[in-house]
Amino acid sequence: MPLKPNGALCRVREQIIEDAPSGLVLQFECEDGRLRLVIAGKAMAIGNREILFDQEGREAAAGTLVGEFRRPNWLKKV
Repeated sequence: MPLKPNGALCRVREQIIEDAPSGLVLQFECEDGRLRLVIAGKAMAIGNREILFDQEGREAAAGTLVGEFRRPNWLKKV
């Protein structure tokens, strides 16, 4: 439900947040109502993390990200 009377809902398919002080990157991806969160960065000494959520928003799976996190090449610094 939109918060504003004339507001509308939108769907965000991907969002990337880079936190320079901590060196962490949070990447949210949503496909077919299923959310995937990747937490990556040099501060993750044991390995980058991946958390999957079901369509109700509950955690469905979590663990170490298999493979290497790659920063999208289309992402530009602001």
